Amino acid sequence: MPVRLLLIGFVAGCMALQMQAALVLAWQPMGMAAACLLCALALRRARKFPVLIPVLTVLAAASAGFGWSDWRAQQRLSVVLAPAWEGKDIIATRVVAELPQLGDEATRFLFHIESSDAGDAVPPRVRLSWYGARGWNTQDEEGAAPDRRAGIPDLQPGQRWQLTLRAKRPHSLSNPGGFDGEYAMLADDIRATGYVRTGKRAQNTLLGEADGGFWIDVERWRAAVRRHILAALPDARYAPVVVALVVGDQSGVAREDWELFRRTGISHLVSISGMHITMIAGLFAALWMALWRRSFGLVRWLRTPLPLRMPAQRAGAIAAMVAAIVYCLLAGMGVPAQRTLLMLSTVAIARLTDRSVPASLSLCWAAAVVALVDPWAVMSAGFWLSFGAVAIIFLAAQMAADARHDRERPSVLARVQRGLRGATRIQLAVTFGLLPLTLILFQQTSVVSAAANGLAIPVVSFVTTPLALIGAALPDLFAQPVLALSEASFGWLAVWLEWVGRPSWSVWVAPSAPVWALLLAVGGVVLMLVPGGHRAWAWRAQGAILLLPMLLARVLVPQPGEFRVVAFDIGQGAAALVETTHHRLLFDTGPRYGDHADAAARVIVPYLRGHEAQALDALIVSHEDSDHAGATETVMAAVPVRTMLASLPPDHALREIAQAYDVDAAGCVAGQRWTWDGVDFEILHPVQAPAGGARVSSNARSCVLRVGNARHAALLTGDIEVA
Repeated sequence: MPVRLLLIGFVAGCMALQMQAALVLAWQPMGMAAACLLCALALRRARKFPVLIPVLTVLAAASAGFGWSDWRAQQRLSVVLAPAWEGKDIIATRVVAELPQLGDEATRFLFHIESSDAGDAVPPRVRLSWYGARGWNTQDEEGAAPDRRAGIPDLQPGQRWQLTLRAKRPHSLSNPGGFDGEYAMLADDIRATGYVRTGKRAQNTLLGEADGGFWIDVERWRAAVRRHILAALPDARYAPVVVALVVGDQSGVAREDWELFRRTGISHLVSISGMHITMIAGLFAALWMALWRRSFGLVRWLRTPLPLRMPAQRAGAIAAMVAAIVYCLLAGMGVPAQRTLLMLSTVAIARLTDRSVPASLSLCWAAAVVALVDPWAVMSAGFWLSFGAVAIIFLAAQMAADARHDRERPSVLARVQRGLRGATRIQLAVTFGLLPLTLILFQQTSVVSAAANGLAIPVVSFVTTPLALIGAALPDLFAQPVLALSEASFGWLAVWLEWVGRPSWSVWVAPSAPVWALLLAVGGVVLMLVPGGHRAWAWRAQGAILLLPMLLARVLVPQPGEFRVVAFDIGQGAAALVETTHHRLLFDTGPRYGDHADAAARVIVPYLRGHEAQALDALIVSHEDSDHAGATETVMAAVPVRTMLASLPPDHALREIAQAYDVDAAGCVAGQRWTWDGVDFEILHPVQAPAGGARVSSNARSCVLRVGNARHAALLTGDIEVA
């Protein structure tokens, strides 16, 4: 029975549980697994129905994965914030348990409760936000509570604080195809969220001298490295990128930078990825093996030279593992880091035990162990992109090996040319092979990804990241020039990325295809990457045919005379999309959520991309309140807007923003009417533009839109008041 099938079955069982609407009793899937194993053993002993034996064994592995994930979920969901304490002041003594995320408006951090006046009614792990102006540091010797309006303290992992806070059970937006925040918090074991009202240091010393624990020490180390980098690069444009490459903290990267990275397809590089960890591990292994082979000079102190005690390859494997573990701890142990560490561990163990482990088997073991440790990881984008990319690299490498026919030792120039061809082939294979996954996850893919990554991968992997790590390890006097050179190298790369990603066609946006079409596309990619040289052309032709349903997918639109209204879940505020056969109108854009996020980026734009919206024929901003107009600029930057109707003061900034994006802007006035595809649109309020005067509230000036046909009507009212 192939071990790979058992490992894949376990991962599939974990994923099946995550897609269920409700949990089951854990003993049921475990009993199913035991029954399947017993049946397989009985059939094997009786030598009957041999075809059923592997099927039953894989089913047992899937049932075990299902039951394991179910038991873990029940344990985690049993911890909940008591409803009686939701929204009430809670006085708690807590410990900062991880590296805080710094923002312009708030610091967000994980607190681990030690004691509170709510007792066991509050979960032990709570994600909190402390709002204010960043940078205020309290050194309050008398224990006075800081003024929330004055700022927030310089929080560090391991600090013990006594806080007055308000908490609520985890809740997030719920939109089809959107990010599932509640699931992400469950995966992170966050069972309550909230914000700080007041707080004071419970002690003026950091936790850790006696009872800090290993992970607190790791988080404190990460915080010290981040402070070291930011102090050396106080005003550098891409200092947050250097921080992300060293400690995995991406909270400081600007939203416009993320948009550039997405357009050019290099987002995977602006984080600690498997490529970075493998590079560091290989570098340390090569250096350690070189020193190990040259250690015969130590014979005067050692009776037996080191190379005679242990072969250099084994010593290099140990050095690689130590370097990978240290770097993964510094990175925060994300899914890509876990996957890479597990794969390197498999290779290192095989090297230490003189075994040969196929790459595909190590990949399956890594996936199964990740699912065992963190069953929720199987639903993350990083899980599938990481393992998918590695699997494609294996296939591409096998294709290159099959195409190689040189029997003589090639020249240096030939080896360089072969290396460049191989790197280009692998990059194209990864870009093409991940196409179905990127369309499933993001509804878009970068057309210029291969060109952008062709330069970005060597620059980030072999220049920016090594210099950043060296600078992070050096003392302040020597770290500044090294870190400045690292930041400058990424700045030079950004110039290239901006040029490559400038054309409007640099990103291909595709509508959401049905599941069956996406599954066919995955199979088609596998067929097109199958090894075999020119003999595999027939398989690749069939693979190309299997891609067609995904590429030709189209979204169903309303019939002429009909319309569809989509009311987005965006939290506080409103946003609604009206669709007819050939037109789309967006009524309000929702609020901003923080420094780098708003309702348009998280909800509206992904929906428009997934439903093949090339432009908005009209955008109506009912009034200027931020919960209705806060994401307007993001909408204009993401999709072309032909016309904007708004009830805004004459000097409002949105008018200038509309002019900058070449949007034809006008005021809402009662009596405006138009018809699209047999559907009538009419503005009912306000009666004049600009509506009212200074004494009229913004809510009372709201645009009111009526949409209707012969059978139905919808009334979109903004925040209009009763009068």
